[in-house]
Amino acid sequence: MSATGGAPGRAGRLASELEGLEVDALLVQSPLDLRYLTGFTGSHGLALVCAEGTDATIGANRFLTDFRYATQSAEQVSESFERRIVTGELLPALADLLAGASGRLGFDEASLTVAEHRRLGELLGDGWELVACAGAVARLRAVKEPSEIASIRAASELADEALRGILEDGVVGRSEREVAIELELRMRRLGAEAASFPSIVAAGAHGALPHAQPRAQEIPRDVLVTIDWGALHEGYCSDCTRTYATGERIPALAREIYELVLAAQQQGLAAVTAGPSGREVDAVARAVIERAGHGEHFGHGLGHGVGMDIHEAPRLSRTAGEEPLRAGNVVTIEPGVYLPGVLGVRIEDLVGVGEDSQEVLTSLSKALTVIT
Repeated sequence: MSATGGAPGRAGRLASELEGLEVDALLVQSPLDLRYLTGFTGSHGLALVCAEGTDATIGANRFLTDFRYATQSAEQVSESFERRIVTGELLPALADLLAGASGRLGFDEASLTVAEHRRLGELLGDGWELVACAGAVARLRAVKEPSEIASIRAASELADEALRGILEDGVVGRSEREVAIELELRMRRLGAEAASFPSIVAAGAHGALPHAQPRAQEIPRDVLVTIDWGALHEGYCSDCTRTYATGERIPALAREIYELVLAAQQQGLAAVTAGPSGREVDAVARAVIERAGHGEHFGHGLGHGVGMDIHEAPRLSRTAGEEPLRAGNVVTIEPGVYLPGVLGVRIEDLVGVGEDSQEVLTSLSKALTVIT
């Protein structure tokens, strides 16, 4: 199952939304957005998506790339796009396509640089107005099709299998870095294109750093070790975190914090359904931690969307996340408590949102487990 199977319908859905953005066409440059809309997996291209009912002088949806990707684009790019192989730079070629017409051209300021914006304005002249349309494609990507969820599920299953192998071999006495490297190698051997992000392996006090980088230090006995990892598979990411004990003699405080985070995670997970906002779901889990007196030790958001990118819309956070969750969202639920210089615990699942249901895509046990 590919990451591009829905490309024709996606371009049509985007075209139907451009009228609401008050633009006649949208320039798409981001590699992930291009892959989502057109099916193209190369590193150099752009697309022009025309709004429904756009003046015929603009023409059809276009995809532009250079000779290096002539064969690849012929195989990959959806029939919804007229494909052109360009000699020279892509922006002047786009301006040539729009010459003789006029209107409002949307762009995503997250992918068009200031220099490119200035150049494009000069190339287009007075007939075209450039209009910022941040996140137009990202909003489509936030709601996954069944084929996309199947790819994320496959990535999660692969990542879970890789970690099971690591745990069977044991981690005590091995360095954090060695475990992280071996975990990523196992995912690749199982069929992943890559890790979906650099794996985190953090033992003891190092676990109090939410984005700890694996060190050369060996993992000792009788501490907590947090492992945050994911696979990129079929163009889609997975994301999961588990915290383990490396012996039965971990401190009572470690067990207490683990059970607190687990309770918060379970409460947050139970709140995931279509309807409530990301902020509201965050508040459910955060309240558990705040009532225990550790609110200041949970400084990040409860979760985020996952798809072709490891961080996508929607957000589940006290500072963002006003939009309601929708069926088809895939989000993480990952509360944590971090005691500087002492320990850290994070527990994370990846969840598909349904109308009145949910599917947890990560399968490893969350009971506090001793590994050696």
